[in-house]
Amino acid sequence: GPGRLPAVAGEEGPVEGGPPDHSYSLSSGTTSEELLRKLNEQRDIIALLEVKMKEMKGSIRRLRLAEAQLREEIREKDRLLHAASAGTRKRHGL
Repeated sequence: GPGRLPAVAGEEGPVEGGPPDHSYSLSSGTTSEELLRKLNEQRDIIALLEVKMKEMKGSIRRLRLAEAQLREEIREKDRLLHAASAGTRKRHGL
């Protein structure tokens, strides 16, 4: 915002009154150990997200199979109802 001084190359840490430190923001004084730690944290997050995505894909596959089975059951019941209804109409001369 206004009144904040720009960061100077080589300055240690964020500018006073600057934005809070986010996992994706780096100050110019970030050490290689901090960079490595942040990189490993991001890798861990990505690995967790990949696992969750695989789980979700499996769930979607199972839901699609269940949906197909249910649709087939509905079609079969509709055929049976239609056949029973047609048989009733014939017996009563309708």
